[in-house]
Amino acid sequence: MESKKAIIYSSIRPNDKQEKKFIEFLTKKYGEIELEWKESQAFPSGFRLEVGFDIYDWSVNGRFNQLKDTLAKVPDTNGNIIPVLKEAIEGFSPKVNASEVGIVESVVDGIVRIKNLDTATYGEVLQFSSGVKGMVQNINSDYVMCILFGGEDDVVQGESVYRTHKIAGIPVGDNFLGRVVDALGNPIDGNGPIQASDYYQLENPAPSIIDRDPVKRPLETGILTIDSMFPIGRGQRELIIGDRQTGKTAIALDTILNQKGKDCICIYVSIGQKSSSVAQLVNTLKKKGAMDYTIVVSSFASDPSSLQYVAPYAGCAIGEYFMHQGKDVLIVYDDLSKHAIAYRTISLLLDRAPGREAYPGDVFYLHSRLLERSAQLSKANGGGSMTALPIVETQASDVSAYIPTNIISITDGQIFLESDLFFAGQRPAINIGLSVSRVGGDAQTKAVKKAAGTLRLDLSQYREMEVFTQFASDLDQTTKKQLIYGKGLMQILKQAQNNPLTQYEEVIVLVTALEHLFTTIDIKKIKSCELALLKHFKETQPVLCQQIETERVLTPEIKAKIIEVSKAFIETYEV
Repeated sequence: MESKKAIIYSSIRPNDKQEKKFIEFLTKKYGEIELEWKESQAFPSGFRLEVGFDIYDWSVNGRFNQLKDTLAKVPDTNGNIIPVLKEAIEGFSPKVNASEVGIVESVVDGIVRIKNLDTATYGEVLQFSSGVKGMVQNINSDYVMCILFGGEDDVVQGESVYRTHKIAGIPVGDNFLGRVVDALGNPIDGNGPIQASDYYQLENPAPSIIDRDPVKRPLETGILTIDSMFPIGRGQRELIIGDRQTGKTAIALDTILNQKGKDCICIYVSIGQKSSSVAQLVNTLKKKGAMDYTIVVSSFASDPSSLQYVAPYAGCAIGEYFMHQGKDVLIVYDDLSKHAIAYRTISLLLDRAPGREAYPGDVFYLHSRLLERSAQLSKANGGGSMTALPIVETQASDVSAYIPTNIISITDGQIFLESDLFFAGQRPAINIGLSVSRVGGDAQTKAVKKAAGTLRLDLSQYREMEVFTQFASDLDQTTKKQLIYGKGLMQILKQAQNNPLTQYEEVIVLVTALEHLFTTIDIKKIKSCELALLKHFKETQPVLCQQIETERVLTPEIKAKIIEVSKAFIETYEV
């Protein structure tokens, strides 16, 4: 069996007596070992002993660093520190400590291969001598591989790599509210450093079944179509899916804007987006006063794949900090398609076996372990919640593709945005047939639930009838009325961007529409009539509006009053 080799660096060669002591120490710890001396003027008073990746630093700098660590532990003595310093220095005895150090073997596309560091653990942060940090991703028998968090040009072959014994994480705290940070928690908004309160690991286990409560508290989006037919509950995971440029981010942004004054902290995670797009979104949030309760975690398209990979986990860790305080959190992942692509890039560079569409075999677990962390915690665990709105981009509306089907099976429902509806002017372009919420009415306020009534059924009938009658020339009066009613409903469901509706506005519009009161209005004027009606209610019926908003119920008396006021207004609207 080949003996291990130890190398001692010093300016003067050790004498026989010193060399004998070195061998005694090394043999006791490592067994049979060979000692080699190398001259180095870097250690004029002391030595540096290397045994594989263990380093024993008995140089001046090494002893000075030990003294500094000792002094850092000196307690505060109300200004009279001299006696304590004297005692600390007198009692100081330098120790020989082993450091675990690896050597960079190769650097390719942000992936570093490191030898002599086989004690590192998966997910551990490594510190390079150049100051760059990385995270362990592959552990092999004779080397480890890590991904770099930037600074690839600074890492060179032969460079030393140090273990930190720290699992990758992110600083968290209340001071992050209103800030824009990168995937490592560093501020990138130019407003100075952020004072953190705690440090959370990027990856934490999801809450167990026992630690959760049922999802039954509504998270209102302010979007009439969603709140009335596909309600989202606090702690739910609702997927927003559709082709490029169909309004997916707009829905998420409106939902964030609608949380103003509702004691809900929002986190927007940008994955692989253009910096200009993120800047525009942040400006919108600022103008609407939403940045006060929002945190933006951004990894730009120009960032390394490693940062795009960790960004959603970083956002989730920040959300968990607030959730464990008993607060409600809304987190948007925009988007997980780019996240999967970034992970595929990393996996291929790490020599992991490609599977379907070249994605690695654990790409499902990539997203399941992220989205499962969203939950409604039980009262015993603080009662906080984290609601996830992951976004996925499809190609040619193909929801049966690999990544979309994976995430559909993980989430509790999906809002499907259709390109044809979007280009036809129906915005938000939500497909009523393919969209679903698996939580359903349990997460809906009683007022909206009662007001929505047969809305979804009426729309389904209209869409079906529209297909069958598009080539018909002679229609009976009943069919014509149903088509007019259906077209009116589609107009009612159109909604301007960055203009979420309040609870009472949604209830008033739904009650009026489902009572067929808008059928007397010209199709092109229905939307303007709706806006005028809501303004009329706000000015003439403030008590009624406030009652609906606070009590969140729709009694027969309230419904009758809404119908009465709406009918009187619509009758005189065109006059």
